[in-house]
Amino acid sequence: MTAATRKVNSQELVDRTPEESDGNIVPEKSANRGKANPAEPMEGRTPSGRNSGQEAANRIQGREFASNGLDRVRQRAEADKNFRFNNLFQYLEANLLRKSFYELNRQAVPGLDGVSWWEYERKLESRLPELERELHTGRYRATPAKRTYITKDDGRQRPLGIQAVEDKVVQQACVTILNAVFEPDFSGYSYGSRPGRSPHDALDALHEGIRRRKINWILDCDFEGFFDSLSFGRLLTFLEERVTDKRMLRLIRKWLRVGWVEDGKRHPGTRGTSQGSVISPLLANIYLNAVMDKWAEAWRRAEARGDVIIVRFVDDAVFGFQYETDGRSFLNALREQAETNELKLHPTKTRLIEFGRYAASNRRRRKEEKPETFNFLGFTHICSTTRQGRYFIRRLTIGKRFRRKLQEVKTKLIKRMHNPLKSVAAWLASVVRGFTNYFAVPGNMRAAREFYTQVIRLWYWVVRRRSHKAANRWTWERYQRLHSQWVPRPRLVHPFPGVRFDAKYSN
Repeated sequence: MTAATRKVNSQELVDRTPEESDGNIVPEKSANRGKANPAEPMEGRTPSGRNSGQEAANRIQGREFASNGLDRVRQRAEADKNFRFNNLFQYLEANLLRKSFYELNRQAVPGLDGVSWWEYERKLESRLPELERELHTGRYRATPAKRTYITKDDGRQRPLGIQAVEDKVVQQACVTILNAVFEPDFSGYSYGSRPGRSPHDALDALHEGIRRRKINWILDCDFEGFFDSLSFGRLLTFLEERVTDKRMLRLIRKWLRVGWVEDGKRHPGTRGTSQGSVISPLLANIYLNAVMDKWAEAWRRAEARGDVIIVRFVDDAVFGFQYETDGRSFLNALREQAETNELKLHPTKTRLIEFGRYAASNRRRRKEEKPETFNFLGFTHICSTTRQGRYFIRRLTIGKRFRRKLQEVKTKLIKRMHNPLKSVAAWLASVVRGFTNYFAVPGNMRAAREFYTQVIRLWYWVVRRRSHKAANRWTWERYQRLHSQWVPRPRLVHPFPGVRFDAKYSN
């Protein structure tokens, strides 16, 4: 028997120092049923293959540690609303960072360092242990966001911060950890950027709240420059009510103060949080939960005379009231509460309107115009009736958003004019499918079909301009065979709000 394959007993291997250990020496199998001598020796085999220089690690054990640990954190947070966690940083390890990386959007625009998701993946396994060490030794440095702008529905420019991939990975891991702490504290009517909740859950809750409760007035609430006006001091105070881990708080403070780069100039952060970063929605929820949700719930219990409903999606909130006096009283109190916490309600977008089951008949009796509409999460909400005359809340795609999306599709189609038809068709199919998956709700199918029709016409217009001969070759009959093969026709995706709401929340 050679030295490379000789057997040693377990005690001999335990007594060895790490320097004396040899990866090819395999201990004998432990005795069956506690016998002194093993029934059979273990098969001699080398460790499983892996990248050179990479240490063997028990990945399953690490994942179980993070998962079980966060489960215990969540259970403790639910059981004791006043408990403060001081050792959350231990869960910020390589396995959680790996999981967080694969939860990111792979097609996102690269940040200031120019590294895309795919480029970072090539060095992921070699980088994760080093990143974990940097985090736990305090050597991690956040990268400033790359500032860009997107056009809002009203034509204004909204600043957007594009983070580096590595910062997104760490932020996503921190979101996973902090969610275990703060999720039990959040209100049931908060839907934005929370696990297991979607924009359509918020839309369903609003629809059913107006339909099932005695709601006659709607307060459409909008904060002016919310993400740009958050107070660092107040935000950290709200965090410290549940988290006293200094390393976690220091890490969040880094992201808040690192700022952004625009036109080659660095701007340090003094207030607000970068809209577009992974952790911003969670920080916004924590801030608004302390500033508005808890306060609104207390006001509803103590001050309201009639029914009140609340639905919030991050910084977009809608309140419903039975009585106009309750609505106006709440609006005045909310404005004071916002100013106390260094926020400001938008002067024109925040408005109280008559809206509900009897709004149309009441306004006709007063010889006034039809009830006003309000926008929420991409839909314009309208007081309407069915063909049988029953009350119905119609939800239509916001007109400005519909037109802007078509213009965006037209611009990108022109840029792809000379690309292969199959690649353009695949991209266009994803655009139509994405629009349909969000906006194909009952009562809005006309908008979904109109979007499909306009996209088909735009593509036909572009295809016929690929060359001077294309106009003759591409007849409408030939083009129909192309688009019918690739671009899916819109279909009703979402059920009626009450069906899904009852299925999800009824006991």
